[in-house]
Amino acid sequence: MNYLYFLYIEFLAKHNIPQMFGDITFYVIPCCIIFVAILIVILALVLFERKLLGWFTQRKGPNRVGLWGILQTVADALKLLCKENVTPNGADKFIFNLAPILIFVPVLILLGLIPYSSEFTFMNFQTNLLIYVILATMPVLSILLAGWASNNKYSLIGAIRNVAQILAYELPVAFTVLSIIVLASSINLTQITLAQSSQLGVLGWFCFPCVIGFIIMFICFLAETNRCPFDLPEAESELIAGYNTEYSGMRFAMFYLSEYAMLFANSLLFSVLFLGGYLSPLGKYLSPMLFTGSLGGIMIYFEQAFWLLLKSFVVIFIMIWVRATLPRMASFDLLKFSWTILLPISILNLFIMVILKYFMMGGVYA
Repeated sequence: MNYLYFLYIEFLAKHNIPQMFGDITFYVIPCCIIFVAILIVILALVLFERKLLGWFTQRKGPNRVGLWGILQTVADALKLLCKENVTPNGADKFIFNLAPILIFVPVLILLGLIPYSSEFTFMNFQTNLLIYVILATMPVLSILLAGWASNNKYSLIGAIRNVAQILAYELPVAFTVLSIIVLASSINLTQITLAQSSQLGVLGWFCFPCVIGFIIMFICFLAETNRCPFDLPEAESELIAGYNTEYSGMRFAMFYLSEYAMLFANSLLFSVLFLGGYLSPLGKYLSPMLFTGSLGGIMIYFEQAFWLLLKSFVVIFIMIWVRATLPRMASFDLLKFSWTILLPISILNLFIMVILKYFMMGGVYA
């Protein structure tokens, strides 16, 4: 983000604002942008999913509040804000109140690790893919604490189901991520994106040489975000609402928001790993041709963010499609599917990627 930093400092200098102010606010402003953007995106995603589910199941979906029902999620958010936060008798009050915060904070950090364009990455560490994988497993701790602290057997069963599911599906994710690291020779998400650049556009994406990992990662992301048919921790037909049964008001809203925020973050990561991230599928950017001079150089960053968001929303669309199509399976069958099918195939995929990388480098590792 050096380019944006110098532009920001130069803008402040023109208005006689000291550089120290810019050094401080330059890192505060992105945090505010992430927080505001994620709230808007979550509201849009909830409406997007409800409309699509209505379409897939031949129902109308939200259509009463606002034009075409677009204000329905805003009304739901206001309702949750106004509802009373109830703490059940016998619950561990401190942990019960702490769990919703612990589940939401890591997701905000995950969104800061994603490279939205070549110059717009909030936290561009050399190991940000590794950091992402570690932080993505933290919500399971919050869910376990929520289920245990609720003093409710249904909540506890839902929390234990979540732990078992994450443990089962995290290993295939790890081996698939390793296969991407082998192909890109980096654990930096920006470098992984650039490793997929090609004059042929989409043909340079990792979803083609690593098609097995592409499918495995998609299935595992469904499981990690508790999406159908992997919504065992909630399972309203069996466990009332699972781990968040005893939560109400804003605390319930934080669990709800974190689920959709994680869905959005994982779709962004999936697009970066397999679909070229912010790279154009055409092999070249359109902004320099549509805008002249320095404006074209600035608009290219917005175009890169547009391509990344478009790819991620296509991934989310398919996830919603799967939810509308497949029923929930038994917990034993889903765990068995991971341990006996996905895990061996992900290990095999890693070996294939190592062999492919060996021949791509001419048989010699440098």
